[in-house]
Amino acid sequence: MIVAENLVKDFRVHERRPGLLGSLGTLFSREHRLVRAVSGVSFEIPAGAKVAYIGANGAGKSTTVKMLTGIMTPTSGRALVAGLEPYRERRRNAANIGVVFGQRSQLWWDLPVLDSFRILRSIHDVPDTVYRRNMALYRELLDLDALGNTPVRQLSLGQRMRAEVAASLVHDPKVVFLDEPTVGLDLVLKEAVRELVNRVNAELGTTVLLTSHDMGDIGAICDRVLVVDRGEVVHSSSVHELLRTADTRAVLFEHEGDPAAPADAIALIEAKLDGASASVVEGGRIRVEYPAGRWTSRQVMGLLLDHFDVTDCVVPEPDLESVLRRIYTGGRHPAPRPEAVG
Repeated sequence: MIVAENLVKDFRVHERRPGLLGSLGTLFSREHRLVRAVSGVSFEIPAGAKVAYIGANGAGKSTTVKMLTGIMTPTSGRALVAGLEPYRERRRNAANIGVVFGQRSQLWWDLPVLDSFRILRSIHDVPDTVYRRNMALYRELLDLDALGNTPVRQLSLGQRMRAEVAASLVHDPKVVFLDEPTVGLDLVLKEAVRELVNRVNAELGTTVLLTSHDMGDIGAICDRVLVVDRGEVVHSSSVHELLRTADTRAVLFEHEGDPAAPADAIALIEAKLDGASASVVEGGRIRVEYPAGRWTSRQVMGLLLDHFDVTDCVVPEPDLESVLRRIYTGGRHPAPRPEAVG
């Protein structure tokens, strides 16, 4: 459904000289340099997949998405979305895709939200049955009627974003690109947006490409992850496989003993598990963090059961944010290219 083949995007940036004389000099002589925002990105995403395309700020995510949506033309390389080159066939591509950019609106600024939906229905020639079905779903999950007749320009960011997500899906696109779709939303509406995206994917087979700094969005929506760093894809896997690359794991447990004096328990754990650290967390539990390459969960649990009368134990999933931070800072495992996401 989405194919990127060695996508490259360069920008020509004007160089400003320092100081007053330098500023005056630029009036008569300008210097430029090339900045490479995307450097040979390649991947494939099959129809119906839900993929997170993530990376640190400045990694090249938004530039890649803009090429895939037809907003930008690549300097070199090629992209296909539903069989079309989006920057060459913009009109046909627009009929196949839905897009949410947090900084750009597809709604009419001076009109109420529902009037914008009626215009989008006409633009995309959405059949009555499809339009009614979709609007009923948006009313159920996003409470669009609560926005009333307020012009879009007077809505809060959270109100506008839930309308933007619904607008991107009103014509049943084959592919939806979501750039920070839950920014400004409270926890309840975040869950509603995530449920909406998952239902559309499950019922219509819509392909989803998500960029987000919200780890909750990634975990709740996406099955697979593409990590981009400095304009290149450096990791491609399922979310579960990515979490398994975590170099530290944790166990939280409670035990029979004096909860007001955990120092002895912490000292024992750190002495027996080389490289591990222990601390008391909320609720009086002890959290043990240990290097995954040195100890297995079986060994850690065996030690705890041997030395403590354990009454409760939880083994949380590795922290996705920590895993990504390690990749961004250089402790990464590059994936072969081109990256197949299917």
